[in-house]
Amino acid sequence: MGILIDVLAFVVAIGVLVIVHEFGHFWVARRMGIKVLRFSVGFGRPIWSRIGRDGTEYAVAGIPLGGYVKMLDEREAEVAEEQRAHAFNRKPIWARNLVVVAGPLFNFLFAILAYWAIFVIGSTELRPVIGKVVEGTPAASAGFQRGDEVRAIADEATPSWTDVLMELLDKGAGSGQLAVQVETEQGVEATRYLDLGEIGPLGKNPDVLGALGFRPWLPRVEPKVSQVLPDSAAAAAGIEPGMTIVRADGQPIDIWQDLVRYVQARPGEQTTFTIEQHGQQRQVVVTLGSRRAENGTRVGVLGVMPVVPQQDIESLHHTVQYGPIEAIGRALNQTWDASALTVKMLWRMVSGEASMKNLSGPINIAQYAGVSASLGVTPFLKFLAIVSISLGVINLLPVPVLDGGHLLYNSIEWVKGRPLSDRAQGIGQQIGIVLLVFLMVFAFYNDLARLFGPQ
Repeated sequence: MGILIDVLAFVVAIGVLVIVHEFGHFWVARRMGIKVLRFSVGFGRPIWSRIGRDGTEYAVAGIPLGGYVKMLDEREAEVAEEQRAHAFNRKPIWARNLVVVAGPLFNFLFAILAYWAIFVIGSTELRPVIGKVVEGTPAASAGFQRGDEVRAIADEATPSWTDVLMELLDKGAGSGQLAVQVETEQGVEATRYLDLGEIGPLGKNPDVLGALGFRPWLPRVEPKVSQVLPDSAAAAAGIEPGMTIVRADGQPIDIWQDLVRYVQARPGEQTTFTIEQHGQQRQVVVTLGSRRAENGTRVGVLGVMPVVPQQDIESLHHTVQYGPIEAIGRALNQTWDASALTVKMLWRMVSGEASMKNLSGPINIAQYAGVSASLGVTPFLKFLAIVSISLGVINLLPVPVLDGGHLLYNSIEWVKGRPLSDRAQGIGQQIGIVLLVFLMVFAFYNDLARLFGPQ
């Protein structure tokens, strides 16, 4: 069922974003007097199509990994004399550039609209309160303490852990000091200075918070089971809600975090738990499951949920919400910041300052799509906004076959006074295809490594 949700959410997400992108090309082309022959969502053989009143064929193809708008163009087929004025290649360079840039521009506009809706609806965010601070790390050297709530990084507000991570990745490329404004557990405002020279560019480490030396704060929770996940290691061993796990292989388990740490360190191993229920204790032998963590390593999984007091849950979260007018500015800033961060991360990967393991392929994107869709409308909108921005930025790269490649060709034509030769454009297209295939294969490899990498 989980895989089905992932696939459906992925298809919906890609379908929405492809329509947005291609509609940008389509809408501006029509305004420029260019005849559009086909508007296709997906590649390959159409599984549905119809001819509209405007003479455009609207189609849905079988490979849902993109789409295209085919325009009348003398470079692709013979064009009747009376139709030549409506051919793409007959339009001035500025008009062609508007058509080309419209696709990515509509992706950015969609992200702005999505963020605006999120800010108006309101989203429940995890407050960026710091828990454990590891000794000998940049966080410890900077004086961070348990209970500090991160208010801003380099004067940029951080109302959630997502904002904290984005600002750390954005500002954490150098080797200097990074100013972090916090509010202590006692309500005192203070500034901590992280020395990034100790660890190097944060983009190279998939566990950013771990590299700095702190973790999100969690309340003290007793190791009592509230829920057992179906088809889990715990369910197979007969563990039930209401049971308390008091020891693991003879070691005391005082709080839930002790259990989490013990289990995660032993993926696939056989473990003996001492269970207490109704005042009676007994031992249960469990073969732990495993899953891949965000940093690429395998961690153990038991498949149980804790009993967390409602007041603790509420203390960890707050609602981020703005009025319709204020939300416009917030949405514009969020889209700009996310776009700038995407560009910086791409450059850092090219220059070696960030790991290429940050690239994600269709499997990982589908998993994120499924998770966000299962959490509700707001998380799914956030996912769509981020992917839409990524599509916009990537399509503007000066790589032939992408929109940015067409802009590059048009710029060369403007400088030379004539288009590049068909041979030169053909070579460029081949180079662009090779680059894209390489990136797609590498991203797909990353996906498979996350799923099936070494234990």
